[in-house]
Amino acid sequence: MFYDILAPKRSFGIMGERTTEITAFWKGEMTFLGQNAEGGIVQIGALDGKPGVGPMQLLLVAVAGCTGVDIVSILLKKHADLSDLQVRVRGKRASDYPMIWTDIHLIYLIWGNGIKSKDVEKAIKLSENKYCSVGIMLGKSAKISSEYLILKPGENPSL
Repeated sequence: MFYDILAPKRSFGIMGERTTEITAFWKGEMTFLGQNAEGGIVQIGALDGKPGVGPMQLLLVAVAGCTGVDIVSILLKKHADLSDLQVRVRGKRASDYPMIWTDIHLIYLIWGNGIKSKDVEKAIKLSENKYCSVGIMLGKSAKISSEYLILKPGENPSL
């Protein structure tokens, strides 16, 4: 059987397990373009004068996106009048190689009308302890903490 080893692969099974594959294409110097099977692309390193995201920063982006999707999904299932959400992430790395994340702090900024604190707290707890695989994985090596702020639509956070 012939396989195109340069084409991004869709999810496939290895001994009954679900796996995912991406391809990182070297674009010269220290720049890569990462591509998933669906064609989504992320730039790692500067390219044509445009800054990219670093590999370790991508982990912070991943945890923000992962938990953000969870929070939106849970709050919408509770019929919350959600108008916007931001997840800001701050990370601290070890000073010695491999310089992994040692501390990660998430700040959830949630805009909407009548958003209940108890619903937000439950959503965050479910995401951090059950659903967000990125955060759970990073939590094996880093201390992860979080806080949230509920804002009215159009209100600016004072952080």
